[in-house]
Amino acid sequence: MRRSLTSKIAAVAAAAALCLTGLVTAPATATPITYDFMDGIRAELANPGGSLPGTNDFDCAPPAEHPRPVMLVHGTGGGRQTNWATLAAVLVREGYCVFAPTYGALGKPWPASAIGGLGPKVDSSWEVKRFADRVLAATGSEKLDVIGHSQGTEHPTYWMKYLGGARHVNAYISLAPYWKQGPDADDSIGGRIAWFRDLLGAQAPDESDCPECTPAPADLDFNRAVRLPTPYLPGVHYTNIVTEHDTIVTPYSSGILAGPAGTDVRNITVQDGCAKDHSDHMSIVANRRSAALVLNALDPTHPRPVPCIAVPPFTGA
Repeated sequence: MRRSLTSKIAAVAAAAALCLTGLVTAPATATPITYDFMDGIRAELANPGGSLPGTNDFDCAPPAEHPRPVMLVHGTGGGRQTNWATLAAVLVREGYCVFAPTYGALGKPWPASAIGGLGPKVDSSWEVKRFADRVLAATGSEKLDVIGHSQGTEHPTYWMKYLGGARHVNAYISLAPYWKQGPDADDSIGGRIAWFRDLLGAQAPDESDCPECTPAPADLDFNRAVRLPTPYLPGVHYTNIVTEHDTIVTPYSSGILAGPAGTDVRNITVQDGCAKDHSDHMSIVANRRSAALVLNALDPTHPRPVPCIAVPPFTGA
């Protein structure tokens, strides 16, 4: 089973405290790729409520070599900056149009607005849908590619299965997913978070005007609606990337799930062929090995070597 929500938020808070001891100002130009999960927290502290350099540019026109925009969907306690400093920089440098929401935030005022992934999950899926709709409209694209981390692997799935997103996704890359797990603390806390969110003045997402939506089965809670009978849909290219050293998704193998006939699913454990990769639940999104695996999943016709390097837990390398 997964660790409690309190443990995950405590880890994020500890990281923020460490960053405050060495806070740097935002540079005038895009920062280099440093492969450090902590850089996302530094970015949020330096640019409260902002977006990472090169991301969320709704005037971005996808180039011919990367014709689909990429949407990054963060995990519990994360946000559009705190979760994605490394991968966003990698993708922007490669020439992708990169977009990232903060969904399920505690409230409007910063810093509550930067702490996402804590709202009722159906509401969060609607937020992801509305953001994806905006990305598609702004870029003129019929499809986008999705990269989700932890809880951020669930909401795109719900959008695709029930909120009309299936025809809009080409590649779906999940980092530290948990497809084979039952309900956890994130599922049960939604009502209390909704109450707290109302106190802070946050609005629930707009759930009207959705002719493409299909209601989830009434007898299924969110967790089962995402996973049953399968989280996979035909026509989408799925890649699951997991790490043996994940201490939040346990067992880590709950993120490894074969697809039914007619689906395209690839499961990757980062230690396969690279025992010195000790990435954990956080640093799996902030290291060179994972970045290369993600780039290859986005553009399999132009594969690049996947390095085997020593990756420490938490920070990345």
